[in-house]
Amino acid sequence: MLRLFLHTAALLSALPATLGQTSTDCNPLNKTCPSDTGSTQSTFHYDFVQSSDTLSEWSTLSGSPTVGDEGVELTINEEGQAPTIATSFYIFFGEISVVMKASAGTGIISSIVLESDDLDEVDWEILGSYTTELQTDYFGKGDSSTSNRWTWEPVDDPQSTFHNYTLTWTPAALTWSIDGTAQRTLTYSDAADGTRYPQTPVRVKIGIWAGGDPNNSAGTISWAGGETNYSQAPFTMIVQSVDIASYYPAETYTYSDKTGDFESIVMEGGSVTRLSASAADSGSGSTATAGCTQKVFAS
Repeated sequence: MLRLFLHTAALLSALPATLGQTSTDCNPLNKTCPSDTGSTQSTFHYDFVQSSDTLSEWSTLSGSPTVGDEGVELTINEEGQAPTIATSFYIFFGEISVVMKASAGTGIISSIVLESDDLDEVDWEILGSYTTELQTDYFGKGDSSTSNRWTWEPVDDPQSTFHNYTLTWTPAALTWSIDGTAQRTLTYSDAADGTRYPQTPVRVKIGIWAGGDPNNSAGTISWAGGETNYSQAPFTMIVQSVDIASYYPAETYTYSDKTGDFESIVMEGGSVTRLSASAADSGSGSTATAGCTQKVFAS
């Protein structure tokens, strides 16, 4: 416990000002933006081992992912590479399970990320230098100053073992689980009374990047576990499967104002048009439909 405390304290002191999402094509907190494209489908199963064609259902944001015997391979071969895939649609609360094996390598980060247009973000960050722990993280509206924003959680050798990393995300709470066991839960009120709780439509992004790249800041390199030696490449993370349950499927999601609150999101083409603010109360919630209220979460 003392070693973990000292390790965490040292990394906290070295952590750069922000490691979250740093850009967005259009931030709806600042101006009117196009609606986010959703899907009326409520569940998605992507088995990259059984069908290599499954990768074509994802958008490639960077790099050249390939499909091997164990799944999708995202590989860094040289400086400047950060292969990343993403869903072509947004979801608004849901459960995301990714079975994957992280990459080894000093400074190499294997990530599962939920990202929204207004800089809400939820992360799994698996550092290649650490074989017994990983990092969970979140950002509300891109704010990196929120207290207790990130934690270290135990995991068994994620660089050589496939694990199931699950995010269960509701208006009331967000839970990070490994192989079916909850490791961390963040309630709505925990995140600065909800003002920094991730609560807007997101895409699911999976990728690998070099936090230890020598061009990064000293703080980022220290956080990542040290400088990356590209002569030891390739560095590869492997994604076996992804399962997504979309809690509020809709054709589109639109920010009706500039608050970034979940109840401001208008859903079109789904059975629910808006969420009630009561959805974040005491672990239970309701959805506002056309003239009626429907219970959706139990405490």
